[in-house]
Amino acid sequence: MCDDAVSKAMNRVPSSSRRGFLRAAGVAAVAGGLAGVTAPAAVAAAPAGRSKGPKHRTRLVLLGTAGGPALMGEDRYGVSTAVVYEDKVYVVDLGHGAQTRLLQAGLGAEGLGGTSMANVRGIFFTHLHSDHLVEWPAVYATADMNITGRPTKEPIRVFGPGDRGSLVRVFPPGRPAPELYNPEDPTPGIAGMTGYLRQAFAADFNDRARDSNNVHPDRTFEVRDIDISPYWAVTPEGIPPRLAAPIQVWEDGDVTVTATLVDHRPTAPVFAYRFDTPDGSVVISGDTCVSQNLIDLARDCDYLVHEVIDPQFAENLAASLPPSIGGPLKEHLLASHTSIEQVGRDVAEPAGAKNLVLSHLVPPNNPADRWRKAQKGYAGKLTVGEDLMEFGLGPRNR
Repeated sequence: MCDDAVSKAMNRVPSSSRRGFLRAAGVAAVAGGLAGVTAPAAVAAAPAGRSKGPKHRTRLVLLGTAGGPALMGEDRYGVSTAVVYEDKVYVVDLGHGAQTRLLQAGLGAEGLGGTSMANVRGIFFTHLHSDHLVEWPAVYATADMNITGRPTKEPIRVFGPGDRGSLVRVFPPGRPAPELYNPEDPTPGIAGMTGYLRQAFAADFNDRARDSNNVHPDRTFEVRDIDISPYWAVTPEGIPPRLAAPIQVWEDGDVTVTATLVDHRPTAPVFAYRFDTPDGSVVISGDTCVSQNLIDLARDCDYLVHEVIDPQFAENLAASLPPSIGGPLKEHLLASHTSIEQVGRDVAEPAGAKNLVLSHLVPPNNPADRWRKAQKGYAGKLTVGEDLMEFGLGPRNR
């Protein structure tokens, strides 16, 4: 979800109107986004991990399925998804609680304290909104203590957007431009952001290196901006062009990772990722409205994990605000995300995806029956994602 939109709107709401805003959003308080719910969670408590060995060589595991920066209950953590091939783990996005979910899913090292990152081969960020990478600072800063039992000396590859090179347009048009954060470097990519983390944690890193001979995190991670210069110079509107072919990201033995540019206007670049193994294919959408690039990337895939927003949530939110704020906010939310009505009919069906799994659910506390309306117009199998759900690809292990 566009974390800034709701929180900034809240800051511009007169204090006399805020109670209605909170009621419509289904929250009890706001702090940098929605935080806390008045309604109980709609899904049962997630299991505490797998008790049996994996049944498939290739697996899709939903670590966190909540959209947006809000912590709205214990059943849905921040968005994060794992693709597993044999004992190799590839993680897309690191929302709130991603490391904890890795352990609960049984994807950490076994017999060595269950360290969370030991089996992770790669981390892939779809975009740089906080709800998709808020756990990256923790992962980066504590890696030396969380890779015990790692079966290889190779670094964990980290991929994500680079510096977009231009600021997003001010919305709605005509509004005065807000104060610029970090004006000397206002749009760092994932490599630039990691450089700032290196500075922020310098005291900790130096203490541990001098006192305990800890390994520098840059020896654990190899961080790369995905180069999009052959395809696009990002514009302030952030609407990507149609790509003729997917972007080649990484080939790790039997696992091939490709990407495409999706439309989460005005945020850019934003990626969807496809993972191909000898057993099948998984595509993870990132945040996007209906995107032809995504449909192309997901052609005939076994599993499409796609974001979704309930338009009624946007309507309720807008109705609680002054029209000058609520109207533009609703327009923005619906223009940059995919609705319940669209995700099956307009994305999964034309892509020929065999399975559609809904994740990044906005709002996270919707009843499951509301999300199941996405089946209309889609002939494949629909699953409303829950944290720690697991799906197997290809033949079962013996």
